[in-house]
This record gives sequence, structure tokens and C-alpha cells, in this order.
Amino acid sequence: MLRDITIGQYYPSDSIIHRLDPRVKFIGTLVFIISLFCFKSFWGFIPSVVMLVFFIAASHIPVRFIFKGLKPMLFILIFMMLVNLFRTQGEVLWSWWVFSVTAEGIRTALFMGLRLVMLVIGSSLMTYTTTPTALTAAMESVFKPLKLIRVPVHDLAMMMSIALRFIPILLEETDRIMKAQQARGADFESGNIIHRAKAMLPILIPLFVSAFRRAGDLAQAMEARCYHGGKGRTKLHPLKYRFRDAAAYAVLAGYLAGCIIIP
Repeated sequence: MLRDITIGQYYPSDSIIHRLDPRVKFIGTLVFIISLFCFKSFWGFIPSVVMLVFFIAASHIPVRFIFKGLKPMLFILIFMMLVNLFRTQGEVLWSWWVFSVTAEGIRTALFMGLRLVMLVIGSSLMTYTTTPTALTAAMESVFKPLKLIRVPVHDLAMMMSIALRFIPILLEETDRIMKAQQARGADFESGNIIHRAKAMLPILIPLFVSAFRRAGDLAQAMEARCYHGGKGRTKLHPLKYRFRDAAAYAVLAGYLAGCIIIP
């Protein structure tokens, strides 16, 4: 299961999506996510599906790798769909005990399931094609006007970047601890839910210790390099728009036009 979690991982490639300015990908992802919550019919998902398929093909990322990241979300996906299926009021099609399935419930469950799948794939596509350093620079640049109202934009972007970096590191550390515990005879598969929860304690304690140790080492390393916020700092690779970025913004504008035309 841990190997299926791909959130925060960067997939190295030389595609045109990887070479896009990170600000384009960050803004495009925000627009894409917001648009998913504006649709009121299945027809509205047509431009979203088309754009998502286009960018997946242009990113040269294997489809198997992209859908692999959905496996850890499967429980949440099924739970949300079941809640909407049985708790939505409307024309009853089937009923048993306290459960009832309505036509509106089926529509809402499919609607929410499709929305969640596209949201996860769309947001993951940004992290697959953008390094954490570039993503930090993009967030800092996009939210730079908020500095006028004294919002610590650089600090927030740095926190987000560190969090994304720590996700694959902690997953690797968890996998290493689980293998070490299994070599000592630990069993994480058998028993009921309570027994499995208790079996996770030997993993959580050393994982928290390792996480705090890594955080302390990172803080010391940043202090040793005289890091005191983003004021006065220079960048090795300054962000600069190119022609392909303008073309990407044009595609994004076409997507917005399609979202407006299709309700």
C-alpha cells in the first residue's frame, strides 16, 4: 500500500509539461480544481476530461503510474459514494431496512466520485511534473501581492515545499520500519481492526522520533546556511515566461471558455 502512494513525488522526464513555467502549472491546477466544483451536470466534465487527457499524454507519464496513486484513495472514494448513494433524498428505486437508493442518489454518487478522481489526478499531475523547489518559487511569485497585507508568503511557500519533500521520505521510512518489525515477527495483516491498530504502535513511535530528528537536522542545516526568510535571497534559476507558457495560458483560456459554454 505504501508503494502506491505517489503524492508529492516528482516523475523526471523531458516533456513539454515538465518544461513549462511552474507558475503556469500552479495557476492551471487551481483553475482546474475550482472548475470541478462549479459544474452542475455531467456535460460540464467534458472539457475537464479532454484537458486532463491532453496534459497526461503531453507529460509522458505512464497512465499506470498516475492511476496507481488512486489506490490509497479508494476507501475514501467508496465511502463518499456510498454516503451520497444512501443519504440523498429523491425518488426511491430500492429500499431495505434503513437504506434506500434513489435516482438522485445514484447521480450524486457518480458525480462526487468522478469529481474526486479528477481532482486527485489533476493535482498530482502538478507534483509529478514540478520539482518542490520550482513549486515553492511559483507559489511565492503567484501570491506575492499578499505581501502588501503582511502575509508571510515566502514562509508559507517554504512550509509547503518542505511538507511535499517529507511525504516520500516518511513513506520510505515507514516501509523500512515495517520490514524491520516484520523481520522480528510482527504481524500487521491478521486480526481485527483493533488488533491491527495496536500492531501499528511499534511503527508510529519510531516514525515520530525519526520525523522529529529529520526536522531538527533540517532546521540546523538551514541555520548553518544563514537562512532567515526570503528577504534579500537570490535564485539560481529565476522564473521567466517563454512562448510555450503563453501557449499554455491560451489553452487554459480555451478551457475556461468551454466551461462557460457547457453548464
